[in-house]
Amino acid sequence: MKRTIRCLLVAGTALAVVAGCRPERPEPPAPPTTGPTAYVLDLPANLPPMEIPADNPMTQEGVRLGRFLFYEERLSGNNGMSCASCHLPGLAFSDGKAVSKGIDSIAGTRSAMPLINLGYGQYFFWDGRAGSLEQQALEPVTNPIEMHDTWPHVMAKLQADPVYPTLFQRSFGTGQVDSLLVAKALAQFIRTLVSGNSPFDKFRRGEGTIPADAQMGFTLFNLEGGTPGELIPVAGSTPVIGQGGADCFHCHTADAGLFTDEQFHNNALDATPADIGRFGVTSDPADLAKFKTPTLRNIMVTGPYMHDGRFATIDEVLDHYNGGGHPSSTVDPFMKFTDADMELGLTPAKRAQIKAFLNALTDAEFLNNPEHQDPGPPQL
Repeated sequence: MKRTIRCLLVAGTALAVVAGCRPERPEPPAPPTTGPTAYVLDLPANLPPMEIPADNPMTQEGVRLGRFLFYEERLSGNNGMSCASCHLPGLAFSDGKAVSKGIDSIAGTRSAMPLINLGYGQYFFWDGRAGSLEQQALEPVTNPIEMHDTWPHVMAKLQADPVYPTLFQRSFGTGQVDSLLVAKALAQFIRTLVSGNSPFDKFRRGEGTIPADAQMGFTLFNLEGGTPGELIPVAGSTPVIGQGGADCFHCHTADAGLFTDEQFHNNALDATPADIGRFGVTSDPADLAKFKTPTLRNIMVTGPYMHDGRFATIDEVLDHYNGGGHPSSTVDPFMKFTDADMELGLTPAKRAQIKAFLNALTDAEFLNNPEHQDPGPPQL
């Protein structure tokens, strides 16, 4: 018996040694990973880099899904209104109306803002109540005077579609439709709505020219208003010297090619404002009747103008600024000519030059970009 046990022990030890000398089998290669493909924004040279949120990187699949969703009428309560109903590509994603009406034919109180270069934005809506494009995309669906639906209802409609769950799977790794993912896809698409190839842009890049009147209009755009040499008071700041210009550059800065300072201003529309503006977000009395500065890109196709669409034409806008507007407690210091004894001083010739410059900001490639148009029903 002892001999048998000894033999078994020896045999076991030998097997262990042999097994220990055997070369290890290589690990099988990991299965190839598949996922969304990075989307690379092709930005004009005169525009700055765009900062993309880390939690919503742009992908080809996400942008494609966002485009379908932008034109998707099932985002509304009656399945008859989409984002594009108030944001038309040919009007630089505005709608040509003073104020828009939702699915219940109730008129809003503010004009639909154009969707131009919003990937550079910090705040969204006229009053800046949304701090990201993703947040902005969530609100119209549930707004009772816009699309007037609920997110659970919208998600159920999209989930029941034979195509959307697969598009969400390809874009975000899940076939479960979710409101936050809808907002992310919409935001990705909206970030592709980049305008930077107007005649003025090409002129600045040395790729073409613009009429002499437009060039002079840009010069006026960047000069202080008022009689040349006149000392002009500025509330809370140092007086400036009049330069005979249009005084536009303070809020519509051209430095980064965006033509907006992304700030909020009371531009003297009313002595007693009907719309409280930014104050409704911040509750700061200093923000009463202040609204976000819109870009001037494609301005000639985005009327009517101002937050409530009160001015039908650019000429009416120029009339307002030339006349100085109405003083109030929060009027912007840059509105230096609300004093009846002072004026901006735009002559008919200067107005024509400014309009020529604004015309040169119309980007036909942007307005007609086939990648921005309605793609039709969702497809795999």
